[in-house]
Amino acid sequence: MQKKLPLFLLIIVLLALGVSLYQPYDQLTWFLETVPVMIGVVLILLLWRNFPLTPLLCCFLSLHALILILGGHYTYARVPLGFWLQDLFDFSRNHYDRIGHFAQGFVPAILAREILLRCSPLVPGKWLFLLVTSVCLAFSAFYEMLEWWTALFSGDAATAFLGTQGDIWDTQWDMFFAFIGAMTAQLLLGRRHNRQLKEIAPEIRAKFF
Repeated sequence: MQKKLPLFLLIIVLLALGVSLYQPYDQLTWFLETVPVMIGVVLILLLWRNFPLTPLLCCFLSLHALILILGGHYTYARVPLGFWLQDLFDFSRNHYDRIGHFAQGFVPAILAREILLRCSPLVPGKWLFLLVTSVCLAFSAFYEMLEWWTALFSGDAATAFLGTQGDIWDTQWDMFFAFIGAMTAQLLLGRRHNRQLKEIAPEIRAKFF
């Protein structure tokens, strides 16, 4: 089952990507939101033979891809799930983008953790936790700069991509949710991730003893 899981998840992501291309709210926003998914799929396929990923990471990468794809199709400010949450909790805005930015810290934390444990001398512990969190914050900040550069280049066409919905602190909230996501992933899933790493990469078992 674990051997078939990556292929199953890949099919789901590609199907979702194809469906999302049908009449998206804004073509440019769709492309900007989903291009990380396309790049990620290509990189994973190219590197899989020499660097297969743990089932845990595959599942969360796929979930993150679906979050991006849904946001790309509707734009983050118009995703129905966000409106449902807005009505349920009486929020002042559609907060689907907060889910996206929490995932932007949560999922890259597992990815960064896997790469650092397999490709560096780092071992599980405080330094790994600190560096993984720092990588996620750096990634979140860089993504905010990409949004800024896209807005400068595209003008009003990038409004849906920015998705600030009039919140002057949107950038800070985005990075804060990524920060919370990065720490949550490590605290909740660190031990489980370690167990799967021992199975998929026996050469690093010594790091866990």
